[in-house]
Amino acid sequence: MKWEENVRRAVPYIPGEQPQKEGVIKLNTNENPYPPAPEVERKIAALETDKMRLYPAFPDQSDLAAALAAYYHIDKEQIFIGVGSDDVLSMAFLTFFQSGKPILFPDITYSFYDVWADLYRIPYETRALDEHFLIRPEDYRQPNGGVIFPNPNAPTGILLGLDKVEEILAANRDVVVIVDEAYVDFGGVSALPLIDRYDNLLVVQTFSKSRAMAGMRIGYAMGNPRLIQYLNDVKYSVNSYTMNYAALELGVEAVRNEAYFRECCDRIIKTRGRAEEELTRLGFTFPKSCSNFIFASHKRVPAQVIFDRLKERDIYVRHWNKERIGNYLRITIGTDEQMEALYAALEQICREAAPL
Repeated sequence: MKWEENVRRAVPYIPGEQPQKEGVIKLNTNENPYPPAPEVERKIAALETDKMRLYPAFPDQSDLAAALAAYYHIDKEQIFIGVGSDDVLSMAFLTFFQSGKPILFPDITYSFYDVWADLYRIPYETRALDEHFLIRPEDYRQPNGGVIFPNPNAPTGILLGLDKVEEILAANRDVVVIVDEAYVDFGGVSALPLIDRYDNLLVVQTFSKSRAMAGMRIGYAMGNPRLIQYLNDVKYSVNSYTMNYAALELGVEAVRNEAYFRECCDRIIKTRGRAEEELTRLGFTFPKSCSNFIFASHKRVPAQVIFDRLKERDIYVRHWNKERIGNYLRITIGTDEQMEALYAALEQICREAAPL
């Protein structure tokens, strides 16, 4: 059809499966296995339904912006809030990567980056992780139109030390460098302390993982006030009211309960330690993770076989049939009970598929 010649076409990002069946063990999308802070539930009951007929506050003028600023000891003008970190990152691509030069990101990384680059007609080049899946700062010293990488990386879970992050920043003072910290609360070190020294640094975080609010879609970026203003200018040119009233209100309560937040992260980290022991016993190898998942490969049984047989047992993990990582599974850390069920299933699968 003639009109199709003028359609903007894209190959969309494919998220992990969202099974609707009751009783499945869902370890494929890095959701938090625990509920949000108790105050969030209480606040839901207290939401004023009459306010839902009104447009919500602009995110940068909201109580949530003030709560985040107080929590991180920065100014409200240094915070940008969006509909999950995907929205924040998408706006950052649209705002900052406009030079016409290729932007740089790792070859094994969050698979939304190349989707946004293609969608917004941004040229890009990937830089190969080394044989241990590590980012090499020296690969980011060439002229470019911007740099983005997750830290810890996804799907590997590997943390790049803050000194290495600063190496990349120091070599790229003339472009915006985005550090995507979706998983930083599970053992990482944030680059946030560097934003006062590097006016081109944007640090992006989310409520979806450590604050157990993936369903509310809250993400945010922190950086130099001029970076934030540019982001807001673009965002408000697309949609002024992107954050809904409930998300802005509930987000405040999640930020305020520091003790629950730390307890929840610590529980996941402890379970991750136990998972490392069990997966090693079962014949898996994996890099050291600082995230809420483990990126594991079995020594004898192909990842596709394990993935399929786990799914037959209603246990969902993530698998990509891609170069270099096709024999790896990304396993989200669930509750202790969920993980015990996983270990039992893996033991049976591996014994049947590749008996010793």
